[in-house]
Amino acid sequence: MHSKPESIPIGNFDPLIESTVRSSVTLGDIVRERRRLLALKQLELAGLGNTGNRFIVELEQGKPTVQLQKVLDVLDLLGLEVVVRPKAGAGR
Repeated sequence: MHSKPESIPIGNFDPLIESTVRSSVTLGDIVRERRRLLALKQLELAGLGNTGNRFIVELEQGKPTVQLQKVLDVLDLLGLEVVVRPKAGAGR
């Protein structure tokens, strides 16, 4: 089981704004913007998430082969979550 990283303040992030992610680059952009909004440096986020700085750099650059569980852990640390749902207009 993974230990939960130390919690960081959520700040003024508007939880009503959603983004549709269809690429690793888009996800990386969202992570970068959220980290900047929280005034964290990549190295600080890496330390809080118990991961290497290289992982954060690669995640923000949109590397498609980053480890999924680490991504989910970083998203949780940043106060973000993944929601999976059918595409609008897609049949059941």
